[in-house]
Amino acid sequence: MKHLKTSVIAGALMAAGTLAQAADEVTLQLKWVTQAQFAGYYVAQEKGFYEEENLDVTIKPGGPDIAPTQVIAGGGADVTVEWMPAALAAREKGLPLVNIAQPFKSSGMMLTCLEETGVTGPEDFPGRTLGVWFFGNEFPFLSWMSQLGIPTEGGEDGVTVLKQGFNVDPLLQGQADCISTMTYNEYWQVIDAGITPEQLVTFKYEDQGVATLEDGLYVREDRLEDPEFADKMVRFVRASMKGWKYAEENPDEAAMIVLENDATGAQTEKHQKRMMGEVAKLTAGSNGALDPADFERTVESLLSGGSDPVISAHPGNGAWTHAITDAALN
Repeated sequence: MKHLKTSVIAGALMAAGTLAQAADEVTLQLKWVTQAQFAGYYVAQEKGFYEEENLDVTIKPGGPDIAPTQVIAGGGADVTVEWMPAALAAREKGLPLVNIAQPFKSSGMMLTCLEETGVTGPEDFPGRTLGVWFFGNEFPFLSWMSQLGIPTEGGEDGVTVLKQGFNVDPLLQGQADCISTMTYNEYWQVIDAGITPEQLVTFKYEDQGVATLEDGLYVREDRLEDPEFADKMVRFVRASMKGWKYAEENPDEAAMIVLENDATGAQTEKHQKRMMGEVAKLTAGSNGALDPADFERTVESLLSGGSDPVISAHPGNGAWTHAITDAALN
């Protein structure tokens, strides 16, 4: 009997050891390349927060030719970081994306202009050339122009839209009067190029009343019907938010963790530390749960697109859920 009992215990311990080793795999698709914009996820991985939740997380960097919505549509990721305008536009076209968490509370998007062009306010936009990112990033801009009643097909009464690459060259080379920038990234690239803040005029989307939610976590709606997948997402969000709050409190350390994970070697310590400081301002105030008022504000902005709105109808509350964050944070 004693031998049998010992064998049972030994078997149970072996089984437990096997279960402990078999961590649940999660693949996260980032919206852009490895940088402090995504520090919370790299911190969660480096600090063992995912491991504590029995997760084996693969973080896939994005890039200029990678559309997160297409990656998740094709099964290349379980969860993706995306801006809400792109996610809602994709949902309306048939890809049932659902926001399960919202680490970013504020928007970092701006339009940055050279003061010498004479642009002092939106009333000066007609007749100008404005640099705009595409691949889903154009939606906030198009909504803004529509609200202003400014056509985007050029001409004296409209603006000429320059399809901007993910750099600041159009401003530096005089190809555009204004370009798209983020408070934590491209704006500082302009400064690093030798232009002073006094030589710039900036328009934050939030100040213009057209800010839309950025950098939320999205999954396919049908996958949430699987209790095992939903449980993985609860643990993933809990660990990720722990990573984000650690990054906010330890920005320099978080920036260094990001640098260690940058396989391209393209990032610099100065830029990433500065970026992390700015990103922390955008994640501050969020515990990860989406604020329904922020959702409605984003939807209202996207619907007010005149004859060509970003989305044609309110997506309904099915476009987001508190089920994951309620379980993760309580």
